[in-house]
Amino acid sequence: MSKFKEYTDYLFTQVPMFQNVGSQAYKAGLENTHILDEHFGHPHTQFHSIHIAGTNGKGSCSHTIASVLQEAGYKVGLFTSPHLTNFRERIRVNGKMISEQYIMDFIDNERSFFEPLHPTFFELTTAMAFKYFAEQKIDVAVVEVGLGGRLDCTNIITPDLCVITNISFDHVQYLGNTLAKIASEKAGIIKPQVPVVIGEEHEETTPVFLAKAIEVQADIVFAEQFKSEGSYAFELTGLYQAKNKQTSLCAIDQLIHQGYHISNEHIRKGLLHVSSNTGLRGRWQTIQQKPTVICDTGHNVGGITYTSQQLKELQCQTLRIVFGMVNDKDINSVLELMPKHAVYYFCQASVKRAMPYKELKKLAKKHGLVGNAYKTVENAYKKAINQADAKDVIFVGGSTFVVADFLSYREKNMHL
Repeated sequence: MSKFKEYTDYLFTQVPMFQNVGSQAYKAGLENTHILDEHFGHPHTQFHSIHIAGTNGKGSCSHTIASVLQEAGYKVGLFTSPHLTNFRERIRVNGKMISEQYIMDFIDNERSFFEPLHPTFFELTTAMAFKYFAEQKIDVAVVEVGLGGRLDCTNIITPDLCVITNISFDHVQYLGNTLAKIASEKAGIIKPQVPVVIGEEHEETTPVFLAKAIEVQADIVFAEQFKSEGSYAFELTGLYQAKNKQTSLCAIDQLIHQGYHISNEHIRKGLLHVSSNTGLRGRWQTIQQKPTVICDTGHNVGGITYTSQQLKELQCQTLRIVFGMVNDKDINSVLELMPKHAVYYFCQASVKRAMPYKELKKLAKKHGLVGNAYKTVENAYKKAINQADAKDVIFVGGSTFVVADFLSYREKNMHL
């Protein structure tokens, strides 16, 4: 085992990690965050920031906005979650991941302070990110909310701009079981006199955002009403990316109004080079051809609605779907959306919250989805690729963690 793996294993096991244990890692409150922030000298006050919340699309929008800012010459911190194959993906400066050494030094130097606090994994990671960004002397950080907004530990920042991409049902046990309640939690990032961009309008959520913006005297802009000056090609090709592009362009327009120096050429290049500038992966990402292999991290009803539509439109001989989910999602609603003509390879991601693969197969059968079940993502994918013809499409998804396991397997095998 590498030294760095020992340290990340410590992080993943010693502090509660949401992707593994769910509710035990969700701490509704900012007490620890403020204690950590004070200990490190309030690092988030040393750089500008942009705060991005939403049920779906916040990762794509965060990376897109960061890409444009990088093209404009800014030194950009990017804080996102979860990671796919390496913890270091969460914290980047101009696309470059935080170093292994920095993470190891942070744990060695600070564990005597933070261990008695019993912080969650995300509280600790957020503190590390802000400290790193301050030391790197970045110009601006694009900060993605972890979960919700109001009580998320990223919510200590006072950003130049807030963005709320959209609202759909996810994490209802923490955020509420109506769209209005979920919107109210996300609206918690709206700050006094800080403009906010809303990516999607909805009769249940729009009044919530308007009321909050009026209460704190924040200018509110709805991206769907924004008219961009030029038409820009976008590297990210999933059907759902049209809304993310519109939201990102609207956000960038707001930054220009605030005095950020961003030209049309910066926007054009930023939208064309999101992945290479920022390291974004897993968004309707084509891995190979003949057979075509595509992966996507969409994992709830809002995300899968677009994914399933795109899958149904694919021209191919046989559609093969490597599919797994975590057990705190609305699994029945997601399964009902999935294409019934596909061959399924049900599997279980390597996180504790993953739905057991045999259970998933049984549940899927009730929705007319037929296939075999495999204990791991790797086994499911190997079977799919062995059975596939050159004209087939293999889709890997259903959960961020299924995509993570798939990409990890691919990386290991590319190094053999």
